[in-house]
Formats: sequence, C-alpha cells, structure tokens
Amino acid sequence: MTAVRVLLVDDEELVRFGLRTVLESSGGFEVVGEAGDGAAAVRAAEELRPDVVLIDVRMPVLDGLAATEQLLALPQPPQVAVLTTFHQDEYVYAALAAGAAGFLLKDTPPREIAAAVRAVADGTATLSPAVTTTLIDSYVHRRTAPRRAEALRRVGTLTDREREVLALLGSGDSNAEVAGRLFVSEATVKTYVSRLLTKLDLANRTQAAILAHEAGLLED
Repeated sequence: MTAVRVLLVDDEELVRFGLRTVLESSGGFEVVGEAGDGAAAVRAAEELRPDVVLIDVRMPVLDGLAATEQLLALPQPPQVAVLTTFHQDEYVYAALAAGAAGFLLKDTPPREIAAAVRAVADGTATLSPAVTTTLIDSYVHRRTAPRRAEALRRVGTLTDREREVLALLGSGDSNAEVAGRLFVSEATVKTYVSRLLTKLDLANRTQAAILAHEAGLLED
C-alpha cells in the first residue's frame, strides 16, 4: 500500500513533532514536510504535493482558513484536515465552507488521528468524530432562509436515490453503512457519492453533509 504523504502545519514545533511521531509510528504515512504558518504551508504544498495537509487554525502570517482556501485552489489540491483546540472555533466554521475534509481536536487519541488522516486521504472521512458533528450542527443552525432555499434548489437536481445517499452522508454513514441500508454494493455507493459530488460541485463528503443538513434532508 502506498504511503499517505502528509504535510504538517502548526506554529508550535512541539505539536508538529508529536503529530509526526504519531503518524510515522502508525505505519503507512510519510511526513514529507512541515510549516509554521499558512503562507509557508501553501508554498510547501506546491513544491511537495502532499496527499493531506494537516493544518492548525490559528497561526501567524496566514491563518488556517485563508491557507485552506489557497491550498484547495492549487492545480493539484491536497485534502485538508483542520486541527483545532476547540469543538466550536469561529475559524473552523468558515473552513467547513472553504472545503476542509475533516477536523481533529489536538487531544484526539493517537490511533484516531492516524485513522482520520488516512480516511481524509482516501476520501472516505465520515462524520463520526465528535468535533466534526458538533461543528456541522452549529454551522447549519446559522443558516438563513436564502441559504436554505439555495440548498433545496441544488438538492432538487438529484435523483431520489442520490438524495437518499446524500442524507446518509449527512448522518455520518460510511460507504459500508450506506450500502447496508440501501442493499447495494460498496462499489455502487462510491459511484453514487462521486456522481453527486460532481453534480453538486462539492469538494468532499463533509461539504455534502453540510448541504444535506442545510436542505433539511435529515429532518424528513
């Protein structure tokens, strides 16, 4: 199995050292570089082309939010996972909309950090971590009527089955769980997920989950 190439971004060297130790000791990861601020992270990502950028929210020079936007605008954008100290961080709400694929608390157990980074890398990150679920819930409760209307318009372009899949993504189901609920294969679920992300112009499953909540699919 090809190692997941990771770029670590945090203004605290000790945090970067800890993350490097966790990932390298877990196996299946290659830490290709480190950066201490968002601007340096964007430069490093352009040069090193990591699979995943694990980035802190609050940093000097360029914060994690602005850096996330720039990282995802690169010709070959990496997946971005945001590190935060808080379950509810104002910067992270905006990072959700910017396209971050996952969120980790800095005190997350080592085994869960490795698993989460791997899931972000292969595009199967779910909403099981408490931080992600809490953030999306808080984010969605800020929705306005125009945003709700726009979400409904976009969801209206989907087939009934695609809407079912989108709602299950909003619930945090993995591909295997979606397959079990809909009595189809995981390969079929992957096709549906890929199709709806393309149709809705979404960067990842996290953005799909947000849209599902904004459109009220989980309220049905």
